[in-house]
Amino acid sequence: MSASDAIGFQWSSTGDDTFASMLSAMDAAKVSIEFESYIFTASQIGGRFREAMVGACRRGVRVRVLIDSFGSITLSDSFWQPLRKAGGEMRWFNPLTLRRFNIRNHRKLLICDRQVAFIGGFNIAPEWEGDGLTRGWRDLGLQLGGRLALELSSSFDEMFARADFKHKRFIRLRRRPAKYHGSDAAGELLLSGPGRGRSPIKVALRKDLLQARTVQIIAAYFLPPLRLRRALMQVARRGGRVQLILPGKSDVPLIRLAAHSLYQRLLRAGVEIYEYQPQILHTKLVVMDAAVYVGSSNLDTRSLNINYELLVRLTNDRAAAEAGNIFAEHLSHSRQVHRLLWRKSRTIWNKVKERWAYLLFAKLDPYVARWQWQSMR
Repeated sequence: MSASDAIGFQWSSTGDDTFASMLSAMDAAKVSIEFESYIFTASQIGGRFREAMVGACRRGVRVRVLIDSFGSITLSDSFWQPLRKAGGEMRWFNPLTLRRFNIRNHRKLLICDRQVAFIGGFNIAPEWEGDGLTRGWRDLGLQLGGRLALELSSSFDEMFARADFKHKRFIRLRRRPAKYHGSDAAGELLLSGPGRGRSPIKVALRKDLLQARTVQIIAAYFLPPLRLRRALMQVARRGGRVQLILPGKSDVPLIRLAAHSLYQRLLRAGVEIYEYQPQILHTKLVVMDAAVYVGSSNLDTRSLNINYELLVRLTNDRAAAEAGNIFAEHLSHSRQVHRLLWRKSRTIWNKVKERWAYLLFAKLDPYVARWQWQSMR
């Protein structure tokens, strides 16, 4: 792990390191633990997290847990009985129903004593244990302190309060979350979710892209909306350098197929594409000049338009330098996709499959989510 700077951040590039740091922070908590996850499994690592939470409750710490009901569909509610008996609070986000199953909370967050926070792509499951090279999925986390930890805690409060999804009438008129009111140029908390208005994450990304000279992106699921794709290609066309690291292996093969449908146009525009080889790639990282984005959001239609997500945008030289080193390390384990070889490898059948996958994730999925959101009363 690299050292923190003046605004208080520390990177974590392996599941083993991330889980150890999170468990240590929970063991040291004195006042509160706030935990939020998309996937949580009844595994050995899941049991260790629950034990740490139960132990904190017994010390008098207030413990609150928010788990997405769809992402953790295999997890029984009885798993959390020891926590509830110890005095902790656990809620399922958007309890499953056919009327709104497509609206999900994809955020991953741990805050202890409102002073130290962990964000990133790590879920609590055995797949994330390891180093991302010889075993375990490759991912990225960030430990934060100071004002951003307070803002993340306030954000958790809001999500915990709306967990049961018993929205008032005309919920479809609710505006999307905005840039957090306490954010400033040094570090911004960007929240996104369904509702009216533009996604703050998309707005910030596009604004940076319009003036970027270098762009480095690691994305587990890559299917950005048209305006963001065009902005990426424009960076390359005006002489900038755009590098993408995408999965060579994916837990969702169909969305990898959908991303393949974009390769030829991106390569023709001068965008460099690489595919991570050792393990399944789950990292979410964007570096544009001195701006760094890290958090739960992927660069796909679902993350940017449908899910509840969070990203932190940091703008300082140290953050950019360390993020650049993380990108370079991922790149050293990736294979470049060459334009001419890629074009020659595409059969008609490849293109048909990729097009159908694109329509499924970029068109049908958002349509169903939008219909479910607008139909809620």
